Amino acid sequence: MKLGWEWDGSACFLPRKGQRTRDRSIGRPGRHQQSLQPEMPPLLLLLLLLLLAATLLHVGLSDTVAYDHRGLIINGQHRMLISASIHYPRAAPQMWSQLISNAKAGGIDVIETYVFWDGHQPTRDTYNFEGRFDLVSFVKLVHEAGLYANLRIGPYVCAEWNLGGFPVWLKDVAGIEFRTNNQPFKAEMQTFVEKIVAMMKHDKLFAPQGGPIILAQIENEYGNIDAAYGAAGKEYMVWAANMSQGLGTGVPWIMCQQSDAPDYILDTCNGFYCDAWAPNNKKKPKMWTENWSGWFQKWGEASPHRPVEDVAFAVARFFQRGGSFQNYYMYFGGTNFGRSSGGPYVTTSYDYDAPIDEFGVIRQPKWGHLKQLHAAIKLCEAALGSNDPTYISLGQLQEAHVYGSTSSGACAAFLANIDSSSDATVKFNSRTYLLPAWSVSILPDCKTVSHNTAKVSHSLSLLLMLTMKRFYPKVDVQTAMPTMKPSITGLAWESYPEPVGVWSDSGIVASALLEQINTTKDTSDYLWYTTSLDISQADAASGKALLYLESMRDVVHVFVNGKLAGSASTKGTQLYAAVEQPIELASGHNSLAILCATVGLQNYGPFIETWGAGINGSVIVKGLPSGQIDLTAEEWIHQVGLKGESLAIFTESGSQRVRWSSAVPQGQALVWYKVIFQHHGITCIVWIAMQAHFDSPSGNDPVALDLESMGKGQAWINGQSIGRFWPSLRAPDTAGCPQTCDYRGSYSSSKCRSGCGQPSQRWYHVPRSWLQDGGNLVVLFEEEGGKPSGVSFVTRTVV
Repeated sequence: MKLGWEWDGSACFLPRKGQRTRDRSIGRPGRHQQSLQPEMPPLLLLLLLLLLAATLLHVGLSDTVAYDHRGLIINGQHRMLISASIHYPRAAPQMWSQLISNAKAGGIDVIETYVFWDGHQPTRDTYNFEGRFDLVSFVKLVHEAGLYANLRIGPYVCAEWNLGGFPVWLKDVAGIEFRTNNQPFKAEMQTFVEKIVAMMKHDKLFAPQGGPIILAQIENEYGNIDAAYGAAGKEYMVWAANMSQGLGTGVPWIMCQQSDAPDYILDTCNGFYCDAWAPNNKKKPKMWTENWSGWFQKWGEASPHRPVEDVAFAVARFFQRGGSFQNYYMYFGGTNFGRSSGGPYVTTSYDYDAPIDEFGVIRQPKWGHLKQLHAAIKLCEAALGSNDPTYISLGQLQEAHVYGSTSSGACAAFLANIDSSSDATVKFNSRTYLLPAWSVSILPDCKTVSHNTAKVSHSLSLLLMLTMKRFYPKVDVQTAMPTMKPSITGLAWESYPEPVGVWSDSGIVASALLEQINTTKDTSDYLWYTTSLDISQADAASGKALLYLESMRDVVHVFVNGKLAGSASTKGTQLYAAVEQPIELASGHNSLAILCATVGLQNYGPFIETWGAGINGSVIVKGLPSGQIDLTAEEWIHQVGLKGESLAIFTESGSQRVRWSSAVPQGQALVWYKVIFQHHGITCIVWIAMQAHFDSPSGNDPVALDLESMGKGQAWINGQSIGRFWPSLRAPDTAGCPQTCDYRGSYSSSKCRSGCGQPSQRWYHVPRSWLQDGGNLVVLFEEEGGKPSGVSFVTRTVV
């Protein structure tokens, strides 16, 4: 049975039976056209051709999208589709076209992206569809490349993105509860989804209008957590399905990880392997919306790596066992610019060990090996779409699946060895085949091996980060990421201290400790908690004072009388953690200022709108001879953000609002640094918070900032945030980084890690389009103490 959709718009047409709709090229006229030429004046012919071209550009050629259990049916033909996740906000718009082009060159048919609600609706009354959030332009580029699109509207996205893509203002809507049968939430969600669909319709971007969008997604992995919401969760899921289905897009809607999705919604699989998964209805196709090509990086952890042999094995097994649509999450991961990373503790880099790396550089052998795999699968397309496979046992852990079409005579076979340790020799159709362990051989004609997933012919691409000065590379063979020792000398630094504690009259006074996110509205990572206490001479002389915080997240810096006493983070512990910090108190009056910093808001799980940050619980001074002092209910002044943020000193105009000193402290917390230096005859200014004017590096190689010598903070280029940095938090030496990585056997994100004992992220992407001819302003805010003399700019070069 085939299920289809009819378009409800008027500015489109449906193809007649047999009409060619996808190929938009105009070739030379055939012999059947030649009789027209003598009968038509050349000028009239030219006018007609121009009119036809204008019509095609305006209306486009429409596609019908239907499905049955063997896959999507586009214009009457079953398609076996390879898809690639590229998230538009995680790259500069100037990168989009090349990313899409590289995906197409790699054998990709479909570009998949989430739609990021918080970026598009930063406040309840304002929308943003410009710059990195120009969704329409991104989808149009996909169309121009001749590819399809899967628009995963959500609008919950997870994606290791701040608050899972929900705008923080949504938390303040009266009576709201996220992702359940809650009217305030459903109203806001429907308004946003309808707006996105209307925009796509307006620009004729759905397939029946001649656009590239063949699929749309509502919600996201809700089935993983819906049990927490009980019956209200089920009601919400059905409401979301009905709401989306009523929008008249003309394309199927999907719900991933939703085993109880209604019959008119396609349920899909996410995971490292989905070959054993099946949809909840035999009339639906087997679809894989997230094949995790690697994994995301977290601060303080070793770097994940998924071998391409295992990725290819998973893909081949999926199509072998009846799959028809497979998407790489991610094909290009990109960068969490600004404060967009979630987690908490997800790094600024969202490289994901993807076939195209964070900087837009093709990663070999992953990209090339998968390209060969895609080509082999495409050779099998006619057979794969014709019927269900025939299973043949070839051994205890070896098997074949054979597809054949009686009408076309097409035949394709997949031979698998799922043994994780031993190669095997098997017989199939009277022929002998050697199958390496944990591999699949693809035979597009049921005879000849076109591709084996374990046999990689592409060499590892060596990627170097070349500094503006000399460097000393030592290459990690797993990640091709070298360790460098940059050298930049002769810098004339200046500094400006960020005030400790209250810096304006806008502080919020309360006899309680306010929850951080509700107080800052996530306008800043930072919230100061400031109070004071009087200490006797005997208590001060004891030297045994201990500040106890019953519960906090994510990071705290404790200042007593303006001096840093110590810092703590919840990394490596539970979400909230207790802190015991030794402090030195003076006799008499003492000021206590605690700076709490978030490192991305929770992006996954039920009830994420209720998860807080900052100090949660008691604050007590212990260890005094006279007894403990409970400060919890004392008067606290809460100061949102930093003075440097309020003055916007990361912009050209804001940078002139502070006075700099020639005295330059090293390794001190809460310091902005500024320096002017000469390099190759070019005058550069660098700030830590560093202000720097520098000329754009020559060439076309991607540019990054090497911040290994710094501690923790944030960085800006010409007023645009390149994200958080935290190189001082290193992966443990005992994190388990093998010398070699065996691709055989089931993969998990803890397998094949590298970078033990190293910063989780050292290099920070600076899009070339953000650089200007002449001077460029660089601003870094140093939060815990670093050495700006080690900062340098590097270019990413393939050797």
